[in-house]
Amino acid sequence: MTVDQDVLPEDERMRQHEVSTAVMVGYAAAAAGVFGWFLFGLLVQRQGFVDSVGESAGAAFALLLAVSVIGTLRRNGE
Repeated sequence: MTVDQDVLPEDERMRQHEVSTAVMVGYAAAAAGVFGWFLFGLLVQRQGFVDSVGESAGAAFALLLAVSVIGTLRRNGE
């Protein structure tokens, strides 16, 4: 029988932390901001549904990229 995944050492498994409340509040604020950006484009700029979805999706992917880079830098800095 073979194992298809790497097994983490015991000390590495113990280092995994819970997500803090501040991070969850930040995620909620980012989600509200992206939804607000969608509504701004749809209702204020009147640019259409598809364009508003595309613009807010682009903003969301940029936020995800920033979170990924910051997380990687923090993890490698420990």
